[in-house]
Amino acid sequence: MRFCFLLVALALAYARAAEPPKPTHADVPYGAHAHQLIDIHVPPKGEGPFPALLWYGGIWKASKHAVDVNRFFPHGIAVVAVEVRTMEDATADKVTEPISYVLEDAMSAVKFVVENAEKWKLDPKRIALGGGSQGALPALYVGCKAPELVTCVAAYRCQPTIDPKRMQEWVPGVKWGAPALGCSFEESLKRRDELLPVIKKWSPDWLLHKNATPMYFENEWGMTKPDDITQGNYDVHSPAWAVGFQKLALAAGATCYVKYPGHPTEGYDDIWSFIVKQLTAKIPNP
Repeated sequence: MRFCFLLVALALAYARAAEPPKPTHADVPYGAHAHQLIDIHVPPKGEGPFPALLWYGGIWKASKHAVDVNRFFPHGIAVVAVEVRTMEDATADKVTEPISYVLEDAMSAVKFVVENAEKWKLDPKRIALGGGSQGALPALYVGCKAPELVTCVAAYRCQPTIDPKRMQEWVPGVKWGAPALGCSFEESLKRRDELLPVIKKWSPDWLLHKNATPMYFENEWGMTKPDDITQGNYDVHSPAWAVGFQKLALAAGATCYVKYPGHPTEGYDDIWSFIVKQLTAKIPNP
């Protein structure tokens, strides 16, 4: 009987550990749309102001989720989960450039947090952005477009461009991103020259410059596809995306790190240590 109670207790403890963290401030709207929401997780100890990591959710289906706050609370860092209007929302509204909904909201969420930072005991001068897979695109966009707002950007197994030509240069045969440009991938590739002004307006790789915020990419797979991973999954999450982006970033004079198995980065163990070190570094005197 005692053994049964122990099993039940362990099961309950595991269930509690698996539950997502409860936000300090939940479903805070930064716009009028139902998908323009943030959850704010403030460290339980300390008075602040706390640096903050904003983590973006889905860009096709609306979602938001906080990364593991236990990676950041011990360092006095808050976590903000960001939900944005999606390309699905934009398509329903017949928007010509569906990616605009995603990236306009990405920028709006950062500005909203900065403007209201004092209310939540956050430090408006120490804001990191991040996302996994599709969620990294909005983070990279803001980090290149408005680096004055952002301390750093972390991108996990992501796709950092909506340029169909560059995608296939980096990962031959890959198809990703539709309907970011208002059409299918095949059509966007065919009409790429015509769509280039739109691509240059929104795609992070075309917005790179020497003052872009420092960026860190991490992938769990190497440059060769693991046997137990499908080709489609590997192509979309290959480190070749990050390597291609890094070449452009370094050529522009930007700071960009790339980590994958067999390819470590000096000074940082992973994206998490990068975020912590960047947000807790001493700010030099002006």
